[in-house]
Amino acid sequence: MTLILLCLQQTKYLKCATRLLSEKFEKMSEPKKAIVRELEFGGLMHILPMNVPDKLLTNSFNLDKNKQDTGYVKPKTIGVALGLNASGDLFSNKVSYKELSEENKLIFKRFQGKTLKNLTDEMMNIGVDNDQDRLMFKRIFILYIQMAFLLPTTINKVSPVHRAPIFQMHKITDGNWGAHVLNFIIKGITNYRLKKKEIIDSCLYALMIVYIHLTEHADKKREAIPGLPWVSN
Repeated sequence: MTLILLCLQQTKYLKCATRLLSEKFEKMSEPKKAIVRELEFGGLMHILPMNVPDKLLTNSFNLDKNKQDTGYVKPKTIGVALGLNASGDLFSNKVSYKELSEENKLIFKRFQGKTLKNLTDEMMNIGVDNDQDRLMFKRIFILYIQMAFLLPTTINKVSPVHRAPIFQMHKITDGNWGAHVLNFIIKGITNYRLKKKEIIDSCLYALMIVYIHLTEHADKKREAIPGLPWVSN
């Protein structure tokens, strides 16, 4: 209960835009929501507009063992917490412009320098009546969901790590999103502690869901534990 109360308090360091995410899902059209579910990000529609107690969570996270007070945090843990795939290959960290096809070079340029607000506006305004627009909506959403929630950063522009998945749309649901998010969390907490950064680049909301779920249901029998994803509960 203490953790839940802390979550409701304002935290100026928070980068996971839970309120923005909740608001946009609420206003999103049903055809677009269907595409989000097709991309296997439907679990994120359960995100509540709350703040995250960043210092409590980062202080309880052991970088040497990828472990919280509640136990080890693995890609699979992040996957079941948020409803993301946590198996398969990792996405690339960078995209080499020179190695892209001419078609993908145009896509690269289209999103170069885009801000979260740019992506938010495009995501809400684009139509999805034909295959071309549906594919573009998917790319915009993948960039948006990373910048707004899964891999938020202090730099409000599309970064190489955000951009990489949109050039692998054919296997977007097979990519290891659990590891993609967890690796970024570890990097964000490391920079926060060792480099004394004031703001943590990562999805601390995921750690909160893991912390709450494992704390609340640690001693319960399997049939009494709510189903997946944990965020829906």
